[in-house]
This record gives sequence, structure tokens and C-alpha cells, in this order.
Amino acid sequence: MSLSGSHMFGSIEETRVTFVEKGVSEDRRDFLKKLLEHNGFEVILQEDKKKAEEDPQLYTVAVTDMTFNPTIWVYQRKLKTFDGHKVNQDYWEQRSTDTNPHYWNNGEK
Repeated sequence: MSLSGSHMFGSIEETRVTFVEKGVSEDRRDFLKKLLEHNGFEVILQEDKKKAEEDPQLYTVAVTDMTFNPTIWVYQRKLKTFDGHKVNQDYWEQRSTDTNPHYWNNGEK
């Protein structure tokens, strides 16, 4: 799930949450959980219901901070990687581990 800009919130069981991503794989779930906890958020995970038994298990990742909006936190570069760099969109979406602050390609590598 890419960054949408929408602030999605609701409840998981009796806890009010901000949804970070829904329908994610186990690897994505683990990455987001570790990254968000590293940045001081309380993370709540929920298994999504399978439509069929053979479907892969997907998960919902949420945080208890009702003011958290992933898009804002990524683009304002408020999140930190495990080695102290600032998280950018490619890092968030696990497309790259490069944390170069530019969101555009100006022809340089």
C-alpha cells in the first residue's frame, strides 16, 4: 500500500487506532512494526480474515497515536531509520535503502 495522504483511523478490538497499512504481507508487517516501534509508536497488529483457506495471510498494521499520518511523517522526514537517517518514500515502501533526501531524480546517481 502506497502513501495515500488520507488519515485512516478506527478501532482494533477496543483500542482506537490510526491505520498505517492494511492487507500487508508478514515481511511488510514486520518491517513496519520494527520501524514504528523504533520511532516510539505503540504498534497494534491484526490478522485480516482470509476469503479462502488457500489465500495468504495478510495483516493490518496500526498505531495507537491518533495524530499519526504516515504520509505526513514520511514527507516531513520525521521518522528515523535504524541507523539514524531520515526515512524517505522509497525507504518506507521498501524499494530502496538509500535515504537520500530528494524525491526526484535530477539525473545524478
